[in-house]
Amino acid sequence: MIVALSRFTIANDMSAEVRAAFHDRPHLVDDAPGFLGMEVMSPVAARAEIWLVTRWRDEQSYRTWHRGHQYHDSHKGIPKGLKLVQGSASVQIFEVFAD
Repeated sequence: MIVALSRFTIANDMSAEVRAAFHDRPHLVDDAPGFLGMEVMSPVAARAEIWLVTRWRDEQSYRTWHRGHQYHDSHKGIPKGLKLVQGSASVQIFEVFAD
């Protein structure tokens, strides 16, 4: 199993809108081959920082989703006018080897 950790920090005061967009997301990833689950969270002391954790059977499943049209379609719900702190967006892939 792998975990993809995406992070970004909201530059303008749109945390509520971003949270609502994730809450109301279209769930396009849910049926993607190899997808195991997702959590979206923020540090308690930094509510403008968003962490998106997705779990996948293997890295190829994640890469296939990330390159696909449904991945791009899933981002259509991003609130209009959202600005991110420059350089804050990142994605890291983790291998899960024990639980």
